[in-house]
Amino acid sequence: MREEAAAPPPASGVWASLRDAVRGTRQSYTDGPIGRAIVLLAVPMVLEMSMESVFAVMDVFFVSRLGAAAVATVGLTESLLVVVYTMAMGLSIGVTATVARRIGEGDADGAARTAVQGIVLGVLAAAIIAGVGVPLAPRLLGAMGAAPDVIAAGSRYAAIVLGGNGVIVLLFLINAVFRGAGDAVVSMRVLAVANALNIVLGPCFIFGLGPFPRLGVTGAAVATTIGRGSGVLLQLYLLTQRNGRIRVRRRHVHLDFPLMWRLLRLSASGIVQVLIGSASWIGLVRVIASFGSFAVAGYTIGMRVILFALLPSFGMANAAATMVGQALGAGKPDRAERAVWQAGRYNMVFLTTIGIVFFVAARLIVGIFTSDPAITPHAVACLRIVSVGFPFYAFGMVLTQSFNGAGDTWTPTLMNLGCFWLWEIPLAWLLSSRFALGPAGVFTAIALAFSTLAVVSAILFRRGTWKRQRV
Repeated sequence: MREEAAAPPPASGVWASLRDAVRGTRQSYTDGPIGRAIVLLAVPMVLEMSMESVFAVMDVFFVSRLGAAAVATVGLTESLLVVVYTMAMGLSIGVTATVARRIGEGDADGAARTAVQGIVLGVLAAAIIAGVGVPLAPRLLGAMGAAPDVIAAGSRYAAIVLGGNGVIVLLFLINAVFRGAGDAVVSMRVLAVANALNIVLGPCFIFGLGPFPRLGVTGAAVATTIGRGSGVLLQLYLLTQRNGRIRVRRRHVHLDFPLMWRLLRLSASGIVQVLIGSASWIGLVRVIASFGSFAVAGYTIGMRVILFALLPSFGMANAAATMVGQALGAGKPDRAERAVWQAGRYNMVFLTTIGIVFFVAARLIVGIFTSDPAITPHAVACLRIVSVGFPFYAFGMVLTQSFNGAGDTWTPTLMNLGCFWLWEIPLAWLLSSRFALGPAGVFTAIALAFSTLAVVSAILFRRGTWKRQRV
């Protein structure tokens, strides 16, 4: 699962870098070619996030055989898990920034201490969520609008998933430790193992194959929790091995309240940042819902396609964040800045290409998901209008995440608040209603808001105050 302690000299060329990125190779990210370092970090991060999405997809795939109530149970519980994912992603921002900084400084002990304190915070957060979620699972499903048959069939599913939310939080959090240390390929492989177990155990517990009990929709929760839990156990094992970039030993396992408080301060703004970005989509749905269910369906299809296409860009942005943290730790702020702009250029080439494909082939792409003539025009408009801004998004995503990598989590938080809540949502309402553009006005607002975020990010990034951020 780990890279070898002594790897062969780095190979040159794009294909060699891609091969090494998947296979894993030992390289310092604080010196050497920046382009190769970005590829080695970004490729496994992209694959990691793609596999994370497989959990939800596989659950729905198997559970759909049980009927509408079972599918509704999974969907509504996933909505409740937004709190868990927000917590996990917010904590991960602070942990990644701090671990990357310590690794860049050559302080492996400091990175290991950070890992331990981050895990403690994750366990505490998960315990609070479980304490509330398990006894209130039926009421929470009811509050989400679940019908009586869904509550009856799905309460155990929701209770297991919410009670075992710790495996979700820790899987995110410990993978953030590996990413910050530059061990992105380890994160990818851990999720591959967890996904494989979930795919194998899912149908066994759901349908009662072989010696396994038939648990119905509850079996999906059991399989997912076992899969993620096994991934966490593997992560903890790998954290103790001597051939990794980061190694936790017995002397690191103790409570360090000052360090925990620093992590909490970084992560608190990270949690708010994620929450602001996630919640803004609710406001957009509320605006577009005024134009009817066909418009909502078109928006949903279009944005699902767009978000899937953006997965590689998230990997590139995370790679840039790790490069920034490690370079600042090594006292090389200029290298950090060069890495960000280079990652942004790579991302722009990729997203511009995808944007052209979406614009030209929008109707063909939408046709894969629906042939309804009332839905198709809205989905096509969503793909075409939003994809026009892809070159801007490419830089915006990388720049925003780079602030996080430097430990400056408040700057992207405030940018999200301004660009999404004070600009995007009012603009969506204004263009769609007052200017009578309908759903196209909402799609235009999305494109303009993300483009604005990119421009503001570039201006603030050039000021360079992030280079002086202490972590």
